[in-house]
Amino acid sequence: MRPEQAAETLVAGIQRVIRGKREFLELLTAAILAKGHVLIEDNPGLGKTTVAKTVAKLIAGEDGKPLLFKRIQFTPDLLPYDITGVDVFDPESHSFRFIPGPILANIVLADEINRTTPKVQSALLEVMAERQVTIGAATHHPPLPFFVIATQNPIESEGTFPLPAAQLDRFMLRLSLGYPDRETELAVLEENPSENALNELEPVLTIDDFLAAQGAAAAIFCHPSLKEAVADIVRDTRTHRGFLLGASPRAALQFLGAVKALALVRGRDYVIDEDLTVLASPTLAHRLKLRDPRSQGEKLIREICLARIDRIKTV
Repeated sequence: MRPEQAAETLVAGIQRVIRGKREFLELLTAAILAKGHVLIEDNPGLGKTTVAKTVAKLIAGEDGKPLLFKRIQFTPDLLPYDITGVDVFDPESHSFRFIPGPILANIVLADEINRTTPKVQSALLEVMAERQVTIGAATHHPPLPFFVIATQNPIESEGTFPLPAAQLDRFMLRLSLGYPDRETELAVLEENPSENALNELEPVLTIDDFLAAQGAAAAIFCHPSLKEAVADIVRDTRTHRGFLLGASPRAALQFLGAVKALALVRGRDYVIDEDLTVLASPTLAHRLKLRDPRSQGEKLIREICLARIDRIKTV
């Protein structure tokens, strides 16, 4: 299967359950193919958890079964070792044995990630950034592929612990599903895809096809002028008077990786300026701190992006 076919197959598979959200699914697939983690921030009941479950069912491991999927329901009483794993003493062998935590899976759903304490949130930093967990003197690695899909509810603040900038910077994209249109909602009422279609899903991609698509996404051609635009957009966030905190070099790398992957998802082997405008806000907005909380960060980022692209066109 060609890489662009694999990307489209994955999008089409998710669409069997998540209806009427084509652009959201394209961006989600792009992040996965770019080896990035995704934060889905939206109101309750819109399918955030269902998205992660659906993706896990569509990719087959080496044994032909779906990839290893684990869900972590974050709560205030959760401890770091509850997610990373812990060494326990085995009285029979008189030695310690490592029991892996749910973070050591292919696809991890971090549900309501902002409902746990900063101590537990920080336990995710190492594995999300370096794909490893250190317990005592031993280092453990999650299986490949590995990515985290986290969810949080933006409208509730009671009993929550906002993610710090260091944690947010680990997510390649922050996405929102939004409410469905009337036609889609009627179809959901008629078919209830989150129950019926999800239960019937079978893998549509082999692990080899998926990994080949990830490799192809990284190799997508990006013209030097567009690569310079990516760097300049990120640098502009550090000097723009509307932002108190600008984007990091990690943000620039993930921005470039995301636009390349989106080009593949949309059937191209090269990046165009539209890829930058589509992904600038999802990639950068959650990494920035506004000087005036009443400002709209997404609007400022779009203005920066369009200004840089217009400058390319006039050259």
